[in-house]
Amino acid sequence: MDLRKLKSLIDLVSESEIAELEISEGEDRVKIVKEVKKTQGSKKFKKSNSVDFSEQFVSQEDIQTSENISEAEHVIITSPMVGTFYVAPSPNSDPFVKVGENIKKDQTLCVIEAMKLMNEIPSVAAGTLSEVLVENGQPVEFGQPLFKLINN
Repeated sequence: MDLRKLKSLIDLVSESEIAELEISEGEDRVKIVKEVKKTQGSKKFKKSNSVDFSEQFVSQEDIQTSENISEAEHVIITSPMVGTFYVAPSPNSDPFVKVGENIKKDQTLCVIEAMKLMNEIPSVAAGTLSEVLVENGQPVEFGQPLFKLINN
């Protein structure tokens, strides 16, 4: 391996985020390891085009009950899977449920699309729907609160 090629490999490693590079060419073998300095409290993150979901999740304060309704009277329906939350079976359809409606146990509340499959999410209890905690078309995580019911 010639020196110019070796120098260009060293430059490549030093100027990139590559920590280690090993190359074999014929009988020649080169391993270049960059010393990574770890500084406490200073981490470099690469900016990505990902969406910030932090505002879409419900805070602990939102989950807590109001003053006039005891905690035992509330039922929180959570997501059983990761996917996309939809309030209706199709974009032009009416929502499965609306705030203020009486909900029966096992009544379909929404659908969550996961891997191109639409999964109907049933109510685990009967009650009156007091709040929808997620916007239509938003991604949801496993265990994320979706609905708040008041027991009848």
